[in-house]
Amino acid sequence: MRWIHAAGRGLLVLVVILTGYVASGAGAQQGGADGRGPLTLATAGDLTGYLGPLLEGWNRTHPGERVTLVELPDSADETHAQMTTDLRGGDRSRFDVLNIDVNWTPEFAAAGWIRPLPRDRFPLRTFLPPVVDTATYDGQLYAVPYVTNAGLLLYRKDVLAEEGVPPPRTWAELERAARTIAPRHGLGGYAGQFLPYEGLTVNAAEAVYSAGGTILGDEGTRVTVNSAGAREGIAFLARGVREGWIPQEALTYKEEESKQAFQDGRLLFLRNWPYAYVAASAPNSRVAGRIGAVPLPGPDGPGTSVLGGSNLAVNSHAEHPDSAARLIAYLTSEPVQRQVLTRGALPPVRAALYEDSALIRDFPYLPTLRESVLAAAPRPKSARYDQVSLVVQAVVHDAMTGHGTPEAAVRRLARELAAVPSR
Repeated sequence: MRWIHAAGRGLLVLVVILTGYVASGAGAQQGGADGRGPLTLATAGDLTGYLGPLLEGWNRTHPGERVTLVELPDSADETHAQMTTDLRGGDRSRFDVLNIDVNWTPEFAAAGWIRPLPRDRFPLRTFLPPVVDTATYDGQLYAVPYVTNAGLLLYRKDVLAEEGVPPPRTWAELERAARTIAPRHGLGGYAGQFLPYEGLTVNAAEAVYSAGGTILGDEGTRVTVNSAGAREGIAFLARGVREGWIPQEALTYKEEESKQAFQDGRLLFLRNWPYAYVAASAPNSRVAGRIGAVPLPGPDGPGTSVLGGSNLAVNSHAEHPDSAARLIAYLTSEPVQRQVLTRGALPPVRAALYEDSALIRDFPYLPTLRESVLAAAPRPKSARYDQVSLVVQAVVHDAMTGHGTPEAAVRRLARELAAVPSR
């Protein structure tokens, strides 16, 4: 999934005042001693251009610890491939700090590519509680949460208001409106990210979790997918395609394609990340001012989103680990986290920002997002997550395209996931 891709708004001019940052040890420092010196920060492509100004703020006040931004492709899969290829080079790696998808933390930690971090150096208690778990592996902190995310259900509030129907809280309500109301308004019913890639793994996990199922347990060492909840979740997605309230075209959607379909006024409901709400609310959107957002529905009430976002980690072979930790403390400080939201439209990890009235005025979805993040669950933790994801997306896509029943899909998932090494 495109965890770094968001529609920027540029609402505020960046003004970063570094005085008083005890955790980051702010102030101009010269490189060289005590693990301090210049750094490189590797990240997926920054399509909104928000990160450069944040790093300029650091570089102005830390001339001896200047950061060079290395932008990799905006596709998470391609970024993962380039990062892992580089990290396998050991001390020849060119990356010091890595902005990694939350679900890569166990893989990178188990491989020895990133170093453990001291918890007392970072203000973890000020973060939304669920995000901290995404940065740990085997009970140890290996990264620091930087951006979080949770899936939301976007909907056409003008259409539902005209029909006198509230936004759906359950799958049955979603199905009924997608099947009956959407066609009356010339709209497709419901879409998510259903192309067989990481986005489908996320959508499938959300459906399984919402129905009370799981996929893996015990840090990826136990396969738990063979359950009634998993069957119900996969059946929900397969039924939507079979009955037509999930359009066939949605089987080709990633984040951007699904966002564009909703933004162009072709869908009644869309599961996507909050950046899609921002884009659909922009002046050039055909549905600006006519959309709302609620938590994802489940079988009997609000469902469970998968936690998205990214964590900041330090390369095990970084030459200046102290500077790397200080940079991470800076990027996760409250003033900078505010800019992550206002300039990049990316959900911050600092809990207090979700209760800021000025931010809620500009980003009305924040209370709903907070609710969704607090109820969210991580994707299956595994040191071989890339293999786990490939299995999930392939099997679920087959079920959605009618190549096997949900019951057969769950049995196949159990069999193929058991064949993936746990370490």
